[in-house]
Amino acid sequence: MRAGGIRGPERSVGWLFVAPAIVIITLFLVVPIGMALWVSFTAWNGQGSPFRSGVPMAGLDNYTGLLTVDSLARQDFMTSIRNNGYYVLIVVPAQTVLALFLALVVNQKLLRAKSFFRSAFYFPSVTSSVAISVVFLFLFTSTGAVNQLLALFGVTGPQWFADPRGVLHLLLGTVGLVDPDAPPAMLTGHSLLGLSWWEWLAGPSVAMCAIIALAVWTTSGTFMLMFLAALQNLPVQLDEAGLIDGAGPWQRLRYVTLPQLRPTLLLIVTLGLIGTWQIFDQVYVMSQGDPAKTTLTPAYLSYRTAFKDFDYGSGAAISFLLFVVIIAMTLLQRRLMRSGSEE
Repeated sequence: MRAGGIRGPERSVGWLFVAPAIVIITLFLVVPIGMALWVSFTAWNGQGSPFRSGVPMAGLDNYTGLLTVDSLARQDFMTSIRNNGYYVLIVVPAQTVLALFLALVVNQKLLRAKSFFRSAFYFPSVTSSVAISVVFLFLFTSTGAVNQLLALFGVTGPQWFADPRGVLHLLLGTVGLVDPDAPPAMLTGHSLLGLSWWEWLAGPSVAMCAIIALAVWTTSGTFMLMFLAALQNLPVQLDEAGLIDGAGPWQRLRYVTLPQLRPTLLLIVTLGLIGTWQIFDQVYVMSQGDPAKTTLTPAYLSYRTAFKDFDYGSGAAISFLLFVVIIAMTLLQRRLMRSGSEE
């Protein structure tokens, strides 16, 4: 028998087939990531090659400047984390619930024109995000369709992309708990990582709410297809058994359908977390971090720091810190959902 065994040729052929993919991934993913990691430890300004001998080394200064040093760089980074955190907190549940609802609707046996509704719900997901962002800019202008619709109900719409006020501040001011123009000294006098507690508790700004609406509308279609594929693969016998036992539609959905959708739900929430922490193009087109940095996100801050301020080391460091945040949030979410499943 040959040294490689009877499976030796198959193993060699397998490596031959995957070799092109390995080469492409290495050249266009692994190597650029390694180069960016090197840049994050330098003070490269974009002139010449970052790998030449004359490039000044910064060591961990780019990272400590964002995390521990009381500076404008840390304040901007923490502001972007706060903004993106509220964005994730709203978008991920909203797009997941909306996608499940749409999937349940288009999965109904008695629904007519199913193909039309499936295509209509999915269409925003395949449309250019830049084009949709421009359309939403017109919708959310002071005289746009959204404010015109609010006016029908006697509500005066805000200046969406010029209003930096946080919605939690507005809500607390509306119910009379605090005065947004004179916040409590207890919240303004104490800070965490460069931002006061009052700033951390601002909530998403009015401008960010418009971007949130855009994100939920454009991403729900993709996740709808995932839920729809999972629904169509569920055994109908369990649903029929629940119907025979006298369970109503809501009871069958809660106790029969949703438990079987848990793997798909885990996938969708994971993809949603990763995607929402990487938001860039909508911010770039619609606000560029304004007003008052209330739509600033880590991805856009990394771009602005590197390609506008020519501080490529700090820009790369922001990217890797964002990578750590995404990994941590994803692992935490998976642990929470799995523990809930076991219970």
